Amino acid sequence: MGDLSSSNSSGEGQTAPKLPIPGKRNILITSALPYVNNVPHLGNIIGSVLSADVFARYCRLRGYNTIYMCGTDEYGTATETKAMEENCSPKKICDKYHAIHREVYKWFNISFDEFGRTSTPQQTEVCQAIFKKLLENKWLSESTMQQLFCDTCQRFLADRLVEGTCPTEGCNYDSARGDQCEKCGKLLNPTELKDPRCKVCQTTPRIRDTNHLFLELPLLKDKLTKYIESMSIAGSWSQNAIQATNAWLKEGLKPRCITRDLKWGVPVPHERFMDKVFYVWFDAPIGYVSITACYTPDWEKWWKNPENVELYQFMGKDNVPFHTVMFPSTLLGTGESWTMMKTISVTEYLNYEAGKFSKSKGIGVFGNDAKDTNIPVEVWRYYLLTNRPEVSDTLFAWSDLQAKLNSELLNNLGNFINRVLSFIAKPSGTGYGSIVPDAPDADSHPLTKKLAEEVGKYVEQYVEAMEKVKLKQGLKIAMSISSEGNAYLQESQFWKLYKEDQSSCNIVMRTSVGLVCILACLLEPFMPSFSVEVFKQLNLPPEKASLCDEKGDIDRAKRPWEFLPPNHKIGTPEPLFKELKDEEVDFFRKKFAGSQAERAEAEAARIAEQLKKTKVSVAYTSRTFFFLGWDCDLTDGSGKKQQTKKPSAATKSKSTVEPEISITRLDIRVGLIKKAQKHPDADSLYVEEIDVGEVETRTVVSGLVKYIPLEQMQNRKVCVLCNLKPATMRGIKSQAMVLTASNSDHTKFELVDPPESAAVGERVAFPGFEGQPDDVLNPKKKVWETLQVDLQTNTDLVACYKDIPFTTSAGVCKVASIQSGSIS
Repeated sequence: MGDLSSSNSSGEGQTAPKLPIPGKRNILITSALPYVNNVPHLGNIIGSVLSADVFARYCRLRGYNTIYMCGTDEYGTATETKAMEENCSPKKICDKYHAIHREVYKWFNISFDEFGRTSTPQQTEVCQAIFKKLLENKWLSESTMQQLFCDTCQRFLADRLVEGTCPTEGCNYDSARGDQCEKCGKLLNPTELKDPRCKVCQTTPRIRDTNHLFLELPLLKDKLTKYIESMSIAGSWSQNAIQATNAWLKEGLKPRCITRDLKWGVPVPHERFMDKVFYVWFDAPIGYVSITACYTPDWEKWWKNPENVELYQFMGKDNVPFHTVMFPSTLLGTGESWTMMKTISVTEYLNYEAGKFSKSKGIGVFGNDAKDTNIPVEVWRYYLLTNRPEVSDTLFAWSDLQAKLNSELLNNLGNFINRVLSFIAKPSGTGYGSIVPDAPDADSHPLTKKLAEEVGKYVEQYVEAMEKVKLKQGLKIAMSISSEGNAYLQESQFWKLYKEDQSSCNIVMRTSVGLVCILACLLEPFMPSFSVEVFKQLNLPPEKASLCDEKGDIDRAKRPWEFLPPNHKIGTPEPLFKELKDEEVDFFRKKFAGSQAERAEAEAARIAEQLKKTKVSVAYTSRTFFFLGWDCDLTDGSGKKQQTKKPSAATKSKSTVEPEISITRLDIRVGLIKKAQKHPDADSLYVEEIDVGEVETRTVVSGLVKYIPLEQMQNRKVCVLCNLKPATMRGIKSQAMVLTASNSDHTKFELVDPPESAAVGERVAFPGFEGQPDDVLNPKKKVWETLQVDLQTNTDLVACYKDIPFTTSAGVCKVASIQSGSIS
């Protein structure tokens, strides 16, 4: 296998390109070619290139003969539009963004064998050759179509030069593109848009006739259906890929236009269409082939070798029909023996905090942003892969990234490795002087034998998951081995064994350092720079990472004490991960709020304001500030200076007195559930968007799936505790808590219902108690825990604190049937 420390993003440095080897597994991997009209965001990265990279690295670990092809998709309307925006040629746009993409992927350690581009002579040659075969085999037809023409710009408007309102019932998105609605995903023709407008000049275009060439998909249906039916089973296509493909087939295949009225693209080699270029979705998938042709002149050995090459393709869900219908139909239509896609791996969308990642709108964290955070690349890779949207959309949340770094990487994985290596590195008398001890009776040590059996099973499960391209599952299994290692260390009490039973301690430490080596191997596809660092601390070359059947690596995992020989000297242990603090998370959340354009404007305004200022002034409203014991001149809202004084000892003592624990400290409000859905990563949880009378709704996670049907969670009023400290639950931050009542054995739960006419946002009162709630309840003070024991329902089903009812201006709050129930 190749050098695991490298992340070749263009094929440089290879002495000779790899070619298929008879008798070996030959794996050809592609990921969807990213457009060069913007910087890739994290959703793009996990959706295609990162997922493909993990699988490519895994295949190399297994000893498979593997190449990974990708590059920038450079032709089409998107590029022309961006060039207009930036007032330069399409070629300059492509050069600029190709370099940006290359740099981003290099930082993310993406191990392409070739990262090319589609604006090459090879692309023109392969694309035109395929077209000529289709024409020769009579799979193309000529037809007049109506297209939008802009009289102001004096040009036909290609798909992406038109925007308007989506015609799909129930969507009505007002910024749908002429080829596809970004909101609902529906493929469109520009003339279908309601209220169309030219993207360049914003005027309304008119419809005009123009001649184009079409690929006759209906005539190819039998060939295509036969391919899909056989390969979707043989290649274990993901369910979302099968569904998207079947939806296209069910709708009925129609002739698909393959030419466009543009200048920037592969010219159509046909005398009546010399002024046109190929439609980007005809020409873009052919880019996989042409990029391989740039990698090796013997590209046909990969692409026209179906008996010996397996093709795996990675993409986001919006690209599926073009890879399961359009591209296969194109290849089948040539009549040649092409290497057809065996397995397709499809991701849903990764959403950002409260909305969708969007390249066009600049919303979310982009590849260059991730680099600028100084959060290590292995943390970004780990977080994105644990959050990989394989079945349903997932959510990027800064708090979730923090939780996974601090609890899973730092406290689990990093803690285990550092404990093992640090103890071995201790001087003789307190450790092993950096020398791995011998452990001749390891296989008869009961605790170690039990661990070895578990680890052997985990490694087999890991291989099974990865072979099926279940990357998220593979990563989870690998991390389970780290958890087993920590439990093994604790149960063995190695620090006591060192003094009381040296031979048993030797077994535990040699086995544990073997586990460290296994983890470095299994996690290499996911976090390559992490593995390189672990091998360095083990004093081993990264090439030691291997999962080859021929070498017996899988079987050897059942004997982890054999991974490092006795008397091997390890390197210097160092912490592998660093804690991400709350204030850093808050900083990043604010920094990456809004769009890229808004951020740039805000930063420019901030710098300009700084330059204007000659002295620092601090505005305040009702609080007095005291900075580091200095007297400070502060300004009030009118700009008048206010002199602050140092607080006296009495004032200090007053300010530290903890308020009495009273029901008034809880901020319970009437809320309206606007939307409820199941948590994407937890079967027992709902995620609700609740209006509590603020500008924006609050996201709330509730463990009510087993007790309350989803339809009963929709559009109903509830009582919401709004000042609990936010908590992340399986990747989603919950910003409040919906109050429920439960029976004595907690087998039944019901929502606490305010009166139907209660005002949304109204604070629930308790007659006889007055006071302002805490901004946020301090968990250390146990305010909620102290008060919660006195929250219950009475025999009249009224929710009460002690005997005082939950009261609104419209009446009291009640439950449906649970008497004397506990409210929480």
